[in-house]
Amino acid sequence: MKTVFAKKSDFQQKWYVIDANGEVLGRMASQIASYLRGKHKPVFTPNIDTGDFIVVVNAEKVKVTGKKLTDKVYQHHTGYIGNLKEKTLKDRMNDEPEKVITDAVWGMLPKNRLGRAMIKKLKVYRGAKHDHAAQKPETIEITKSRSN
Repeated sequence: MKTVFAKKSDFQQKWYVIDANGEVLGRMASQIASYLRGKHKPVFTPNIDTGDFIVVVNAEKVKVTGKKLTDKVYQHHTGYIGNLKEKTLKDRMNDEPEKVITDAVWGMLPKNRLGRAMIKKLKVYRGAKHDHAAQKPETIEITKSRSN
């Protein structure tokens, strides 16, 4: 048996649409990260970007479990002394639900130039409309049950 490494000519990148309406944020983000990495393909190679493009619609209708809406806090520092900014998940969902999904997926991707290339293939939209109808994306369903 020889190990086969994927090349650009060995695979095609497809476009998929995911409707986030009523989906749990973490479960959806883990499956999106898997599709962006290309782990669902038989030609998956860890050091090559074999993943597909993902379009997420209805980002404002995503659900979270427990008390995360009030307890989960996003922090960032502006670079100035004493300027640590904090925002709860509830406030962030009202202001920028696209960034909530993007940040959740980014946390599950590798933190290197390959991961930065993968996150660029994620397109998140607030409403039901998106700008990628010309790519003829296929709809995929998020699995509701836990995988063993």
